[in-house]
Amino acid sequence: MDMGTLLQINVEVNFGSTGRIAEDIGKLAMESGWKSYIAYGRKKRNSASTLIPIGNKWDHLFHLLQTRLFDKHGLASKRVTRRFIDQIEQIAPTLIHLHNIHGYYINFELLFDYLKQKGIPVVWTFHDCWPMTGHCTHFEHVACEKWQTTCEKCPQLQVYPSSWGVDRSKKNHLQKKSAFSELQNLTIVTVSNWLRKTVQKSFLSEVRCEVILNGIDTTTFTPTSFKALREKFQIENKFVILGVASVWSSNKGLADFLALAQYLQKDETIVLIGLTKKQIATLPKNILGIERTDSIEELAAWYATSDAYVNTSLEESFGLTTAEALACGTPVVVYNATACPEMVSPEVGFVNPKNDVHTLYKSVQQIKQKGKAFYSTACRERAVSLYAKDENFVKYLDLYTKLIK
Repeated sequence: MDMGTLLQINVEVNFGSTGRIAEDIGKLAMESGWKSYIAYGRKKRNSASTLIPIGNKWDHLFHLLQTRLFDKHGLASKRVTRRFIDQIEQIAPTLIHLHNIHGYYINFELLFDYLKQKGIPVVWTFHDCWPMTGHCTHFEHVACEKWQTTCEKCPQLQVYPSSWGVDRSKKNHLQKKSAFSELQNLTIVTVSNWLRKTVQKSFLSEVRCEVILNGIDTTTFTPTSFKALREKFQIENKFVILGVASVWSSNKGLADFLALAQYLQKDETIVLIGLTKKQIATLPKNILGIERTDSIEELAAWYATSDAYVNTSLEESFGLTTAEALACGTPVVVYNATACPEMVSPEVGFVNPKNDVHTLYKSVQQIKQKGKAFYSTACRERAVSLYAKDENFVKYLDLYTKLIK
């Protein structure tokens, strides 16, 4: 049965968390009778969907310069966006699903002007807070609430998408409000209840909004034994505390892991994945630093072999790494910030006050005393019941059907 044509737009395809989400949604859509296209800015892997590149590396570089010099993120790439709109016309999608439209590749004003004219149903999954602010993707780390009224004098100009000095946050905020809030056929999907509540405090509070949790592959992320991994890094008899991030920026809590290392006993060690070579060179001896891995299997092996997963991030729209750890049967420790507490019940781990490393270590010690096996079954059951990707992503197909009818 031909359901129609789905066009997804995201900065990445089958790469990184949002890229894998778009890929999985495309696969499910095709199984249900949709034609699937994914348009992307940068970074791709092989895809089951038909791919449409938006611009090239020189276009992206120009957009990057416009961001750095003039704080005009999402407002460059005009020629590229017009060309892409011509391609949309040729595809004639039944529905358009937006993901991250930041990332130096598309002009949001031109895109939304076109969407208003065409009247095509639009679903927009918010993976962060960028659509609601004048500059940043998250604001919890600096406790900024200007986005609720009008952004100005941005305290995070140097944070992605960083500007070298020009502060255009007020104008950016007003332009986003004009572009995004006036699209009549828009449905926002947030990936957590926290993010939905955040949307309700923004200029998008009147837009229809639903919650669909992110999904993970619970066949890849599954409890298994990886003795060889421990042997390789000579941590066979250690209590392993794992932390994972794609980029260990300050809001991800690297400093807290360094502080946590000072509490560790001789039979305990920390493993951090996603560090740069420069960061690894500065680590104390009881922290094993590993660069970012694009191997999902390797990542799953680390979750499964670890005794506790600690997420020190203050800014999580969902908490994908926490869900992946749970699926591998590993108990978790998080801070009481943004969407993190939603991931944790008393049966699977602990929620601690923000930046309270002492309490965090006490939680890790409770896991150590009871043993990982005490928590593993509940961890796995929670992940399978709440975060299995097919069960979650099929909700998008139900939403698509409702909107096109």
